[in-house]
Amino acid sequence: MSVTFTAFRALVRKDIQLFLRDRRALVISVLTPIVVAAFFGFLFAPTGSGGNPVSRMKVGITDLDHSALTKAVLESLNQDASLEIQELPEDQALQLVRSGKLRAAIVFPADFEASATGALVGAGAMPDVKLLYDPSQSMIRPMVAGLLSQHVMQRLSRPAFIGTAKPIPFNVDNVAVTTGPRYNSYAHSFAGMSIQFILFMGIDAGIALLLMRQEGMWRRLRAAPLSGAVLLGSRVAGTTLIAIMILSVVYLVARVVFDVRIAGSVPGFWMVACAFALLAATTGLMIASLGRSVGATRGVAMFSVLILVMLGGAWVPSFLFPEWLQHVTEFTPTRWAVDGLDAMTWRGLPLQSAYAPTAILVGWSALFALIAVWRFNWEDG
Repeated sequence: MSVTFTAFRALVRKDIQLFLRDRRALVISVLTPIVVAAFFGFLFAPTGSGGNPVSRMKVGITDLDHSALTKAVLESLNQDASLEIQELPEDQALQLVRSGKLRAAIVFPADFEASATGALVGAGAMPDVKLLYDPSQSMIRPMVAGLLSQHVMQRLSRPAFIGTAKPIPFNVDNVAVTTGPRYNSYAHSFAGMSIQFILFMGIDAGIALLLMRQEGMWRRLRAAPLSGAVLLGSRVAGTTLIAIMILSVVYLVARVVFDVRIAGSVPGFWMVACAFALLAATTGLMIASLGRSVGATRGVAMFSVLILVMLGGAWVPSFLFPEWLQHVTEFTPTRWAVDGLDAMTWRGLPLQSAYAPTAILVGWSALFALIAVWRFNWEDG
């Protein structure tokens, strides 16, 4: 056996031993792909026996007819296992669809029953049923339109109305609801990916601080006449500014190349952006305070960020989650970051819609900063 091959084998063995020695990093390396694969498998599992039940579609109903037919259709829609019906005034339904809290809304016009039954026998024009839908969920529109047609025809086919009805006696007027000029699918993608990779940048900032402590640079900084608050605060401020610069460049490219516009409030957009940048910075600081070895800390941090990004709807829109999981994600800061950036870009919502995401992101940042200060080892390194 040659000396070169012996050396080669020894080096390979050394690398494998180093990898296996760090048990936490090893577990994370194996656990991360398992959890991510299980999440997507669960999310897109077939429905039915043993499958993942799809969340019920939240659909608003506005009945301007108040006829026997519309009441019967509303009763039938309420019994549909795939729908969660809310009876609302038209303006409220419009606002809820615009803000993404309803997937769609159906508006039955006045005299719907008389016009629809007349149209069946050629005695008049077909009425228009307005279908308001969230353009980010375009696959929902044909589903809701199909269910609407099915339930209306089932009720019209009963003897109390006209007998056996075959042609659909109404038109569906599809209305994409946004305040902005039009829906741009790139807007959500840029929000999600910006959040993911800026959080990764926050991890790198935390790992850099951990390396400073391990290499003794932190001890030399502590020897200077500077308080711990100044040292840690400067790291947070610097990382926050870097995150804001990254967001600025990303959205500038998004605007120039992909026509992603801030259709809502520009101050609101920057409120959410700055709050998220602060979150990324304090996340890195908390990582540095809790971390031990660089390898294990990086693995745990990346695993945590991937989970937060998944639950926040950055990869897959949160409306595809089961209903119980949608409620769980409301407790994650990434969900509020994604929703806040969406609200200020393609949804075109006003400044007030940025208040809640900003406040929640700042609150999480304060919590992370408190944990970091509490657990930070001021003397090590």
